[in-house]
Amino acid sequence: MLTYTLRRLLVAVPVIVASTFVVFLLVTLSGDPLANFKGKNPPPSPQVILVEEQRLHLDEPLLKRYWSWITGVLHGDFGPSVRTNLDIGHEITTRFGVTIRLIALAVVLALVLAVVVGVVSAVKQYSGVDYGFTFAAFLFLSMPSFWFAVLLKQAGISLNNLLGNQVVYTIGERSVLVEGGAWAHLVDTAGHMVLPTISLALISFGAWSRFQRASMLDVLNSDYVLFARAKGLSRRRVTVRHALRTALIPMVTVTALDFAALVSGAVITETVFQWRGLGDFLVSSVEQRDVYAVLAWLLVVAVAVIVFNLIADLLYALLDPRIRYE
Repeated sequence: MLTYTLRRLLVAVPVIVASTFVVFLLVTLSGDPLANFKGKNPPPSPQVILVEEQRLHLDEPLLKRYWSWITGVLHGDFGPSVRTNLDIGHEITTRFGVTIRLIALAVVLALVLAVVVGVVSAVKQYSGVDYGFTFAAFLFLSMPSFWFAVLLKQAGISLNNLLGNQVVYTIGERSVLVEGGAWAHLVDTAGHMVLPTISLALISFGAWSRFQRASMLDVLNSDYVLFARAKGLSRRRVTVRHALRTALIPMVTVTALDFAALVSGAVITETVFQWRGLGDFLVSSVEQRDVYAVLAWLLVVAVAVIVFNLIADLLYALLDPRIRYE
């Protein structure tokens, strides 16, 4: 197992390097990072522009610029930003905590719903319950994430107006001023997380529940499950203790592979609900043509995706003893 893990980590390194280099080329060739700076009124002097170009290493060859950035990352330096007062490393660290809080809760909620709905749909195949869950899954699967987020936001505003009190929050990840102690801050944070978490979770739930249903049906019709039923074991025991464990393996794979999609979905969700997370950081960085800031975001996402895929591979051995890595 240790050898397998180290081999996967070694393979991940060139993948990250290649992905960051491709994005570096795309962002660099998309335009002049100093276009907004040069377009000020009155325009800056040529000397000031030259200083900024040197600060951003724009006067250096492309490959040298990339090499300087990738070696700097190894020392904790994510490079200079076009926004002179922005520390990219500090900003990424701060905003990562905001985004991972949203994604982690959304993944847990989506997984629980998907597993429960998928198992029940498989056990009650072609029943009214199965058709109802199928309709709900395809409904959420077909909804554009930005439209669903806006819909939830409007529903939250209507609920607050109806109750005459602030029950759920539709803007920001926390209130600026919260009176009270730790409990008041916890309630405030939870109130801000309700709508964004539901928005992100239900979009993923639609697809995941279908995968879980298909996987569960496949396992329920397998020989060892039919043999367990023939031995006289109850249907509930066979389903929970024998079939479910094996049926979770495809779900682990889907969840790991969809992590990147969740991060992309978080960009839209954070924009709609005005969270200052990695999504907002990416949008503002792209608008500013901030090459090193976009690269920092990509690096964080690439590492997270690779780590989640590695975790998924290692979980296989725990879910199915037949799987072993040499």
